[in-house]
Amino acid sequence: MTKHTDPQEKFQWLTTAPIPGLVGQLAVPTVISMLITSIYNMADTYFVGSLGTSAQGAVGVVFSLMAIIQALGFTFGNGSGNYVSRLLGQQRREEAETVAATGFFSGVIIGGALAVGGLLLLDPLVGLLGATDTVLPYAREYARYILIGAPWMVGAFVLNNLLRFEGNATYAMMGITAGGILNMLLDPFFIFPTRQWYGLTIFGLDMGVGGAALATIISQAVSFLILLFNSGRGGTLPIRIRRFAPGQGRLWVIIKGGLPSMYRQGLASVASILLNWAAKPYLDAAQAAMAIVSKVTMFAGSAMIGFGQGFQPVCGFNYGAGLYDRVRKGFWFCVRVGTLVMAAIALGGVLAAPWVVGAFQKNDPEVVRMGVFALRLHLSTLPLTAYIIINNMMLQTVGENVRASVLALARQGLFFVPFILLLPIAMGFSGVAAAQPVADVCSFLLAIPLSAGFLRKMHRMEEGKTEGGGENG
Repeated sequence: MTKHTDPQEKFQWLTTAPIPGLVGQLAVPTVISMLITSIYNMADTYFVGSLGTSAQGAVGVVFSLMAIIQALGFTFGNGSGNYVSRLLGQQRREEAETVAATGFFSGVIIGGALAVGGLLLLDPLVGLLGATDTVLPYAREYARYILIGAPWMVGAFVLNNLLRFEGNATYAMMGITAGGILNMLLDPFFIFPTRQWYGLTIFGLDMGVGGAALATIISQAVSFLILLFNSGRGGTLPIRIRRFAPGQGRLWVIIKGGLPSMYRQGLASVASILLNWAAKPYLDAAQAAMAIVSKVTMFAGSAMIGFGQGFQPVCGFNYGAGLYDRVRKGFWFCVRVGTLVMAAIALGGVLAAPWVVGAFQKNDPEVVRMGVFALRLHLSTLPLTAYIIINNMMLQTVGENVRASVLALARQGLFFVPFILLLPIAMGFSGVAAAQPVADVCSFLLAIPLSAGFLRKMHRMEEGKTEGGGENG
């Protein structure tokens, strides 16, 4: 944990410390947070796998609903967080506190609306998510609990992002890690019946798929409470209801700044739904295989996202302070390190693919066969995602919302949607597996001119040839 609790001291640290050590120090807790989140997401898939292929497919189907909840949390969290980091860079702490409170309470209200609407329309919603007839009963049971927890799940995502953008990633990590560990401990207790294990009686509630979802929302509630408690500690901005002030254009600036996150995370949900529909003709085995692949690749990508999140407060503070050279140095440092790490993960994953998929599904060889093929394809383009992710985070943090939105729309929208609709027609299940890797290649090619244009613009700003830069609110 950093000891920079005084706001002025933190400002000096973020704007003067050497970039590699600074990004590394901020990235370690965010990487841990992202890995823990991915691990407890995979825990549901792992434990539910013992209940059968249809039950495991349900986790993959409802994953798209969880992506919607995450999209809302990231929209208000990133939208308020990147604005807050620029305000703190300008040393406007009081306005930053108002923006933080407005982003938080707006997110919780929207999460509550999603919960009410989803529970009233539960059956149509689960059908829309792409469940087969045999998967649908399990998906309905899982989705019901997830919707109940939507308000505090959205709130936890908002708080997590706010703490990161304030340069207090360690406080964010504490909440996420506690919830993740609790989720993994509660899963077997809620899912399985009471049983004997090496002479010991292991108590269980035998709730099946619903138990996995209940464990998730209880754990998320614990994370939410810890994150809320950490707000206002160690120099962070306190969350106060009296600071909730959506007027004077604040809410619009927050939403506008969070739109790239909405596009990115929302399209992840759309992509998941389309993936479920594309896999549907190949029955439950294909949906279960793609559920495993989605969770494993999410785990691999989460390390990159966490690393990029360590760069965001550095980017926001220094851009707000007009230190554009430090923004560029941080960007290229993260791209180089991220690409090397993703290449190493991809190589190890390709070699270990049969073991990885087999760990999630021991009883259905068809799921393993499909999963190994799809996982290797997805990992083949993993190194390219480092450049895409760091680009997107930089553009969004500095307020370049048009460029950031275009790039956010690309990977799982502009490119993935047509590929997932067309490739399965021509290639069968191979097309289902290949759609995301092909979209990644196209997104990488698009990211090059988007980032190059902004980096040139920032260089001109540094030389004083142009004024402004980004939509700083």
